[in-house]
Amino acid sequence: MIKSAAGLCAAVLALLAASATAQARCEGFVPGPKPQNASRDIVGQDLDQIQERGFIEFAVYEDFPPYSWEEKGRPRGVDIELGRIIAETLEVKPRFNFVAAGENVDADLRNYVWKGPIVGGRVSNVMLHVPYDSDMGCRTEQVVLTGQYFNEKIAIAFRRDAYPEDPPVPAYFRFDLVGVENDTIADFYLSSFAGGQLRANVRRYTTPEEAMAALAQGEVKAVMGPKSQLEHGLTPELDIHMPPLLGFSTSEWTLGVAVNHRYRPLAYAVDDAVRAAFEDGRLQAVFEDYGLSYTPAEW
Repeated sequence: MIKSAAGLCAAVLALLAASATAQARCEGFVPGPKPQNASRDIVGQDLDQIQERGFIEFAVYEDFPPYSWEEKGRPRGVDIELGRIIAETLEVKPRFNFVAAGENVDADLRNYVWKGPIVGGRVSNVMLHVPYDSDMGCRTEQVVLTGQYFNEKIAIAFRRDAYPEDPPVPAYFRFDLVGVENDTIADFYLSSFAGGQLRANVRRYTTPEEAMAALAQGEVKAVMGPKSQLEHGLTPELDIHMPPLLGFSTSEWTLGVAVNHRYRPLAYAVDDAVRAAFEDGRLQAVFEDYGLSYTPAEW
């Protein structure tokens, strides 16, 4: 409770300062040249055209369980179910374009949301599983980042028989073998931890599924990576925990969607659909159906 005029003034000044900070999110960022609309895939992108034609296209990552993959020609995964929820809310049919991950998210947004790839493929109405990042939003003015639907965290899966008392922390891997997906933030973190002291005990795999299979077979004692991907590969003899990770600035992040900046009404409609699915429990149910724990985004 503010008990004096001086206190009230101080509070107002603090609020104004906070507001100024919030409005200056992209302050200091120098935008590059405005790109021309290089892609011809612009017909049927706005909300009215999507509803008139009766379907909406989502870009989803290929071979990316538990989020998006094909099983006997049928799309499966958390992101697939979210796309179906969004499409149902907009009263249209969903279509999924499975895309390969590029060298970074900026390239994926360029290829699949606002411009289109140089060879093959096309832009989609909405791209799912996009990390929300304020700096990226400033860099990539051609997209709207919205529809935040869950928080992902780095975790460690481990064999219960290898650690019957205390779950492992990174320092344990000076002596014990640990698996990671090759060239990921978990790989980079463990390889540089404590001046590289763990590097000799890091075993790299092509996918998280391979790493978790190696853990189940006893080839390694632990696996480090995104919690949802580790949960997808859990077996009865395995467990997961999330210890504090010293010096790991990106140990958790928020996932959302991206829409071309020219179609903001579509972005608003998608955001409303995601929020409604969160509020009525459908979003959490999707995660649970795939055996995953759900950590909501901070709205």
